[in-house]
Amino acid sequence: MTDETSRGRRVPWWLEVPLFVVATLVLALVVKALLFQAFVIPSSSMVPTLAEQDKIVVQKWSYWAGEPQRGDVVVFKDPGQWLSDVDPPSPWQRALQAVGLSPAGGHLVKRVIGVAGDEVRCCDAEGRTLVNGEPIDEPYLADAQDNAERTFQVTVPRGRLWVQGDNRGNSKDSRLHVDDAGEGFVPVDLVVGRLWWRVWPLDRFGGVGGTDAFERVPRP
Repeated sequence: MTDETSRGRRVPWWLEVPLFVVATLVLALVVKALLFQAFVIPSSSMVPTLAEQDKIVVQKWSYWAGEPQRGDVVVFKDPGQWLSDVDPPSPWQRALQAVGLSPAGGHLVKRVIGVAGDEVRCCDAEGRTLVNGEPIDEPYLADAQDNAERTFQVTVPRGRLWVQGDNRGNSKDSRLHVDDAGEGFVPVDLVVGRLWWRVWPLDRFGGVGGTDAFERVPRP
């Protein structure tokens, strides 16, 4: 093959740029759909694990063949009026969010406390949540004394999760909605993924590990 033939088959420079942009967007869509997605923490409900305006990345492959487990910190779509006073994104932000190039809003991040079949109750004499009768020592809480502010006893239905924030004194979670015709439970299919990495601020950049607080919980 001569150099002239090779040059004749090259894509024109004016076509390379749009092709590169399209390929980048397609790759971003695939990554968002299957692997990762970025989010902004909308409130202080997960302090000290996560602070308001932290930028995080969730990974999705953990739930390809399974469901969230107790102790997982998950991001999920608003199951129904849990979020309020959220500023709508601009058209440009919506376009970037659609392909995963900008953190998405309209989602919540909480810790899974109960899965299908679990009995979750608050609280024992020491103010601890009980799951299937086992009291849970939760070292990640902002203030353990806030945990006993709301009392409840529920059994998690099939296909649902019971979620709570780590900052129990300032978290609009399952406890707040427990009387709303079952709206306190989050459908599993609304879960986007599991917390994986904090990317902002830089001084707290890094992976966010799990917890062994639920290891002794018996089966329901």
